[in-house]
Amino acid sequence: MLRRSTYWQYQGELTGFQAYKLRVTHLYQLKQHNILASVGEDEEGINPLVKIWNLEKRDGGNPLCTRIFPAIPGTEPTVVSCLTVHENLNFMAIGFTDGSVTLNKGDITRDRHSKTQILHKGSYPVTGLAFRQAGKTTHLFVVTTENVQSYIVSGKDYPRVELDTHGCGLRCSALSDPSQDLQFIVAGDECVYLYQPDERGPCFAFEGHKLIAHWFRGYLVIVSRDRKVSPKSEFTSRDSQSSDKQILNIYDLCNKFIAYSAVFEDVVDVLAEWGSLYVLTRDGRVHALQEKDTQTKLEMLFKKNLFEMAINLAKSQHLDSDGLAQIFMQYGDHLYSKGNHDGAVQQYIRTIGKLEPSYVIRKFLDAQRIHNLTAYLQTLHRQSLANADHTTLLLNCYTKLKDSSKLEEFIKTKSESEVHFDVETAIKVLRQAGYYSHALYLAENHAHHEWYLKIQLEDIKNYQEALRYIGKLPFEQAESNMKRYGKILMHHIPEQTTQLLKGLCTDYRPSLEGRGDREAPGCRANSEEFIPIFANNPRELKAFLEHMSEVQPDSPQGIYDTLLELRLQNWAHEEDPQVKEKLHAEAISLLKSGRFCDVFDKALVLCQMHDFQDGVLYLYEQGKLFQQIMHYHMQHEQYRQVVAVCERHGEQEPSLWEQALSYFARKEEDCKEYVAAVLKHIESKNLMPPLLVVQTLAHNSTATLSVIRDYLVQKLQKQSQQIAQDELRVRRYREETTRIRQEIQELKASPKIFQKTKCSICNSALELPSVHFLCGHSFHQHCFESYSESDADCPTCLPENRKVMDMIRAQEQKRDLHDQFQHQLKCSNDSFSVIADYFGRGVFNKLTLLTDPPTARLTASLEAGLQRDLLMHARRGT
Repeated sequence: MLRRSTYWQYQGELTGFQAYKLRVTHLYQLKQHNILASVGEDEEGINPLVKIWNLEKRDGGNPLCTRIFPAIPGTEPTVVSCLTVHENLNFMAIGFTDGSVTLNKGDITRDRHSKTQILHKGSYPVTGLAFRQAGKTTHLFVVTTENVQSYIVSGKDYPRVELDTHGCGLRCSALSDPSQDLQFIVAGDECVYLYQPDERGPCFAFEGHKLIAHWFRGYLVIVSRDRKVSPKSEFTSRDSQSSDKQILNIYDLCNKFIAYSAVFEDVVDVLAEWGSLYVLTRDGRVHALQEKDTQTKLEMLFKKNLFEMAINLAKSQHLDSDGLAQIFMQYGDHLYSKGNHDGAVQQYIRTIGKLEPSYVIRKFLDAQRIHNLTAYLQTLHRQSLANADHTTLLLNCYTKLKDSSKLEEFIKTKSESEVHFDVETAIKVLRQAGYYSHALYLAENHAHHEWYLKIQLEDIKNYQEALRYIGKLPFEQAESNMKRYGKILMHHIPEQTTQLLKGLCTDYRPSLEGRGDREAPGCRANSEEFIPIFANNPRELKAFLEHMSEVQPDSPQGIYDTLLELRLQNWAHEEDPQVKEKLHAEAISLLKSGRFCDVFDKALVLCQMHDFQDGVLYLYEQGKLFQQIMHYHMQHEQYRQVVAVCERHGEQEPSLWEQALSYFARKEEDCKEYVAAVLKHIESKNLMPPLLVVQTLAHNSTATLSVIRDYLVQKLQKQSQQIAQDELRVRRYREETTRIRQEIQELKASPKIFQKTKCSICNSALELPSVHFLCGHSFHQHCFESYSESDADCPTCLPENRKVMDMIRAQEQKRDLHDQFQHQLKCSNDSFSVIADYFGRGVFNKLTLLTDPPTARLTASLEAGLQRDLLMHARRGT
């Protein structure tokens, strides 16, 4: 999966410098620093030297050489086989063909800060070195032609671990990147081995004699040839190797596939720089291998139907979830087209959350693929991405498969947080499929009370269980469900339903299987709202109503209204005298309970509908409908009761006596006893004029003069006495009027002599200045000014005069009250007294009109003035 291009020349600036006089054998360029380490020879036969170059600094046009030291570990000359430098510039290791390894510890760019020592000695040439940093620990991998080992170089004593007993040739080892956990790679002829600092890891069987091993961007690059040659020949006879073609393979170890393979002639080395891989061949060519983009790689794999490889590649390239879902979908489509439905559904499951579920569901709707559809829908629910339709479909799959165990596993979750489906939809589907027990389980565990009761009552017909369940519900739910299902329960289990309603309307607490909190405050429903439930159960209704009236006296009025109606019905239809009497007493007791004061009319109608006369009379009396009581007894010709009603209520409503007299007067029977009793009360209370009494009784042919003789005699005697008293009073008033007129005349015509010697206020001797009034009272001036309210009124006579004036003003105000006069005249039994009263107020005095002559108006004015003078008796004088 790399693109190949060949470079014939380097287009750009080339620089160079002479590092050694003879030859350069090894170079190591650090990645994080612009530092170059080299090994070479300046003189023939002299041991090789190590030079450290700072490429950023210049010395006469060449890079600055910061350090030079001999490479050999001792005095005996040997050949350097490999070189490596740690990126922190504190470690440098050099391997030799004699099997020894030197470690330079400290700042490798300076002599005085660095220390060189022999780390390893062996019998086999060292073919590869690599530093590995893990936290604060630094390891050094050492590979020879015969073994692999690791050292801890960051501590003391440099502990060593033998990792393997076979090695590799030169340039056949490398250190992987973090994607492979920085493992040390050793490419042998049979296998490629991966090592950790303390153990050997996995191995890969790559055939061919390995010439070069290199690591590049997560890829293992191997250059090999088929003809096997011992790695020892690398150090013996390089010319003996034939110049045959070599194979370059690039392996993706994470995804386990060959990313690139090509044949080259005489590969000199493989280099990685500027994001590309370069292959240098002996003919002077440089081949650049550039990695293709991820999408191109995937398309190539898709064309070859290598979907598993494509998935692994996408994951290693950290492709987003949308891209992975697209690969899973294509993989699923491929498997589906090949008939591998089980494998296809597994791939479709991996697209959940990205791919529209309907795309997958349509593919598996066939009855023969219901198992695959079930598996997909199960996963859809577990990820909480299912809607109501998906739940319906999954449950239908379970029911079609008759898989009760899977169904129970699906619905019997431990908590609400684990529910991955719409519970109400599941209940509907299970109910429709006949799985009532499963539907009940869901409804009960997820508090779908209405569904639970609907299944129990409509499908299973388990009324006892439904009633028990309602008794466990909180108050609001229990109340609403009893209103909904109360009639059904009352029809089948009336006694238990009535018992629950009694508790619900008085002091309800959820049963909780007998473990309810009895200390918590109870709730109570409106008992009146449950009366319709008892429509066909009068016996239970009566028990319920009586219980509510006894236990809860403040029950709604509808309870008492219904209880009264029920008792009256029972009384009306009862034939047993004893039971009827008992029911009669119960109805009367209920009426006397005082619960029908505000609904008097309703109770009266109920009593009248059932012909409950005692109740009607009681309500009449409570409502002060005495006229109705009288009419009732009159209709039933109960003469004694008529008189009794008049005696009890005649004080409150006197017209009852008049009605009683008229009633008896119309009777042709002998009612002298009752007429006499009525006349006695009429005469004692003066309720009717005698003439009206006579006219009333004149209609009765049986009522003779002897019946009213006593009444008339007494009435005439009283009138005679009244006439005598009135004549005496008239005579006294005339005499008083004559005296006052004479006094007024004297005041007008004769002088008034004031002979008072004492002040009428302080009762002291009268002294000037003094104030005198025509009424005969005299005062000191200072006493008069202190006690008088006005200069024109005598302080002594003022209170009495004020009363008289108030009476005159009151009479004048009431002179024009025509409507009031007419009303009193109609309503009064003694019309003459009313007329006399208004006559005394001056109502019938002559009105002074504008059309009257002046003389008439003057005369009227004088008469009015005379009346005031008579009342006040005097005027002020000095």
